[in-house]
Amino acid sequence: MLITTKGIVLKSIKYGETSLIVDIFTEQLGLRKYIVSGVRKKKSRIGAALLQVMSQVEIVAYEREGKDLNRLKEIRSAFVYQNIPLNIHKGAVGLFMAEMAQKTLRETEANQPLYDFLSKSFIHLDTHVGSIGNLPLCFLLELSAFLGFLPETDPDINENYFDLENGVFTHVEPLHNNHLDVEHSQILAILLNAHFEKCHELKLNVQQRRFLLEKLLDYYRFHIENLPVINSHLILKEILG
Repeated sequence: MLITTKGIVLKSIKYGETSLIVDIFTEQLGLRKYIVSGVRKKKSRIGAALLQVMSQVEIVAYEREGKDLNRLKEIRSAFVYQNIPLNIHKGAVGLFMAEMAQKTLRETEANQPLYDFLSKSFIHLDTHVGSIGNLPLCFLLELSAFLGFLPETDPDINENYFDLENGVFTHVEPLHNNHLDVEHSQILAILLNAHFEKCHELKLNVQQRRFLLEKLLDYYRFHIENLPVINSHLILKEILG
């Protein structure tokens, strides 16, 4: 059957001489994989630029029940970014957000709040004026809520250590090494209560951002079995200043 839905391109890889296989998180069907034949031909009726990672699109797709790989019939832009394509820093943050979503989401049915969160996050990245250094941290925390392992957001005033393995703040320092010290636990507590669109207001230095990024990725590894290797954060770390 044919279905029309909005979607966000999370991954795009070459297939054969002229085609692409894309992972799209759709508004109506969740995460779907499509093959787009002939899109890399010069005279293709579907522009390959529409299938770049982060693109927000409206698609018409052939969907067959029980089939993991389906075909796109039509595609058009649903939102045109003005700054991400021209700003290397925003591009790096966006690629990280897309990779994290693509490698962690398993939704194969509609999830409107999750779709709205992803769409608004990329739009905010594109339109925000000012520092974007904290956005990857806030994105990871808000995404963790949809994945089911958001850290507790209201720690007691005396709970000074965040336990990465158990996702809780504790009064005493855990015996294992997988925890944050007092300084970074306090920063995390503040970030947990900062809205994504306001997280730039927290003043962090480069070392704090880089450290928390690595620790939050560790946190994801503790709570997602067999999490694939994340690559884009290596570039991201260089621009978090």
